[in-house]
Amino acid sequence: MRIQPSWVAIFVCGVVGQTRPAVAQVDQQRAQAYFKEAQALCERDGGRLWGVSACAPMVIGDARTQTFATSQPPPDAPRPRSVGFVNAPIQWGGVTWIAYTWDDLVNAPPWRRNEILLHEMFHGVQPRLGLAVGILENEHLDALDGRYWLRLEWRALAQALRASGVQRNAAVRDALAFRQARRRIYPVAAENERGLEINEGVASYAGTVLAASSRADATANALVILTGVEGGESFVRTFAYISGPAYGLLLDEASPGWHRALRASDDLGLLLMNALAVQPANDAAGASAEYGGGELRAAEEQREQLRQSRINEMRLLFVDGPVLVIPGGGSGMSDSRGATVIPGSGTVYFNMYRASGDWGTLEARNGVLLGSDGRTRRVPAPVRREDGTFAGDGWTFRVAPGWTVREGARPGDYEVVRRE
Repeated sequence: MRIQPSWVAIFVCGVVGQTRPAVAQVDQQRAQAYFKEAQALCERDGGRLWGVSACAPMVIGDARTQTFATSQPPPDAPRPRSVGFVNAPIQWGGVTWIAYTWDDLVNAPPWRRNEILLHEMFHGVQPRLGLAVGILENEHLDALDGRYWLRLEWRALAQALRASGVQRNAAVRDALAFRQARRRIYPVAAENERGLEINEGVASYAGTVLAASSRADATANALVILTGVEGGESFVRTFAYISGPAYGLLLDEASPGWHRALRASDDLGLLLMNALAVQPANDAAGASAEYGGGELRAAEEQREQLRQSRINEMRLLFVDGPVLVIPGGGSGMSDSRGATVIPGSGTVYFNMYRASGDWGTLEARNGVLLGSDGRTRRVPAPVRREDGTFAGDGWTFRVAPGWTVREGARPGDYEVVRRE
């Protein structure tokens, strides 16, 4: 995971088909076993992969029961409110801790759990490596063509991981052609995708490599993720977690030590193209047939029909209907599964959502629209007021001192603004 001043996106183990348990508090004994396992894996690397050790104190929390466990005695400082909500580095008592959510770890198979643990450790040192990149939205990956070419790219990457020599190079050329086709359709795709792949894709590669006992195991785990999430609900926030390990492992073969020279401005696809001295295949449409392009296109067209219906419903709720408009910025966290893009307006995040800033605190479970420019959040009105608390369908907003909720420009709308 990543933690940014403006946003935290939680990539949960549901990506490999796991489900969440009933409400349960953190099991101290199991948590200590997880800590021991993660520490051993981190020490096994000894900082060789990146030139720095990623080992750090760890905390696992559960937001619902407010229980938590730590890998070492906690500091004499208030526990951060984000514990139990995020998989990310956090500051606690002036020290960087790596925080995890109990559900994500307890639900994951051992190999996936270890990848999550090491993934987040890498985020702790990522800024020191100059690889912390601001994240831009990838709304195009919820559209038919965006998903179609992305899924073809993943299928070609999977074939490349299974092959070697000439066959591997051919599959890489196809993957690059599908990547290129997608980016030609969406002018901002290259930069937006590149940023998320550096920030999250590289972290996923690190987690995959550091947690695996061998190159073969790392490849097998990358293939499980590549093939297991293809038909997922939304790739807007999660695609880089799938692409990153594949590109990283292919680069390991083509250009050993590539990661030690990696820069925040690099593109993983371009790095692999140069390392193998290949070019994208000339005919992406023709190459698609080898990867089930016809069947895939039909499936995505069917999904698109359902998506348009869903967009119309969401537009009525979050754009055209009465809403409470909350400023963007601050810090936040969200389970990005099932995120739905409303073209021209932003992305609706469902499931767990929490955000806070100078303006107050928002908690929601039935949907929040984050504007495409990141400057606003919207939840459906009407609202009711109880001692400074405003609430609607599945959401609660607590206004901060110095701010107020007033009527908006449209009838039925409300907006959060500074007091005059």
